[in-house]
Amino acid sequence: MEDSITIVLDNRDILSGVCGANDGNLKVIEGSLGGRIAARGNEIRLEGVDETGVRRFKSMMDSLIAVVRKGENPSPEYVRALAGTVAAGESEVPEEAREMIHIPQGFSRVFPRSRNQGLYIQGMRSHDITFCVGPAGTGKTYLAIAEALRMVLSKKIRKLVLTRPVVEAGESLGFLPGDLTQKINPYLRPLYDAMESLVPYELIRRMEETRTIEIAPLAYMRGRSLNDCVVILDEAQNTTKEQMKMFLTRIGEGAQAVITGDTTQIDLPRRVDSGLLHALSILTGVEGIHIAYLNTADVVRNPLIKKIIQAYENEKKPCP
Repeated sequence: MEDSITIVLDNRDILSGVCGANDGNLKVIEGSLGGRIAARGNEIRLEGVDETGVRRFKSMMDSLIAVVRKGENPSPEYVRALAGTVAAGESEVPEEAREMIHIPQGFSRVFPRSRNQGLYIQGMRSHDITFCVGPAGTGKTYLAIAEALRMVLSKKIRKLVLTRPVVEAGESLGFLPGDLTQKINPYLRPLYDAMESLVPYELIRRMEETRTIEIAPLAYMRGRSLNDCVVILDEAQNTTKEQMKMFLTRIGEGAQAVITGDTTQIDLPRRVDSGLLHALSILTGVEGIHIAYLNTADVVRNPLIKKIIQAYENEKKPCP
C-alpha cells in the first residue's frame, strides 16, 4: 500500500540547503527511496512509497535539516551517504554515520556511507593506532588518505608518510630500474589515486617537494622513529610478523598510524604468516588501538563489487 509524507519547513534558507543546488539532494533521495518528491512553497512532499520508505525519508530529512541548521550545505555526496545508511536498515541515521572529513583546499567534503565507515573515522580521530580490515571497495584506504590529508593540511600534524610492503613483483627493489621513488611509486599508485581524487594534483606535487608527503618502502623503515606525522601502512595483509612488529614500534611522539588490509588477499609465500592477522590476534583490546572491520555491506566502489565479493564468499561455504 502506497503512503506519503509532507515535511513543512519554516525557513527558506533551510529549505534551500536541504534541497541542494537544482534540487540535487532531493533527486538523490528520490533515486534511493523511489516514489516522487516535490518541493512547493515551504513544503517537501514524498509520495508513492510504502511505510518503510516514509520512515527512511523522515530520518534522512531530519538529518539534513540538522546539518543545515549547523551552517553546513549538504552535498549530494552526503545525501548518498545517508541513503546508504538507511538502506542498510538503520531506523535512524546514527551519529557515527554523520562524521565528515573536511580537507582544506580539497575538492569536496568526504562522508561515510555506512555506520561502520563512520566508526572507522571516529577511531582514527580518537586513537593513536587504527587498524581497518575489509574487502576491496569498502573505502578503507580512501578514508585513511582523506583523514590524513585533513590533518596535514590543517596543520594538526607535520607530515604524511605512505608505506606498503613490496611483495607482488617477486623481485627485490634493488633490481628495479630508477631511483627509490620510481621503484616504489607503482606500489603506491592506489594511494596517489585516492589523493588525486581529493585534492588538486599541483597541491600533491608541492607537498612532495616540501616533503610534507613522504613515500617509504616498508623494508626501509627499520631504525627510524616517526614523530609528529600520520603514517599509513596499506596492504598490511602482506606484511610478515617481523615487519608488522618493526612498523608498529616505529611510531614515535605525536604520531598516528593507520593500518589497512584485506585478509582475503594475502600474497605472501606459503608457510609465511601474515603480520596483519597476527597483530589482530594479539592487539585486540589493547588501550590506544582501534580495530575497525568493514564488510560487503560497506562496499562503495561499485555496486557490482558487492556481488563479486559475495560470489567468492559463497564459493567458500560448504554445500549443505
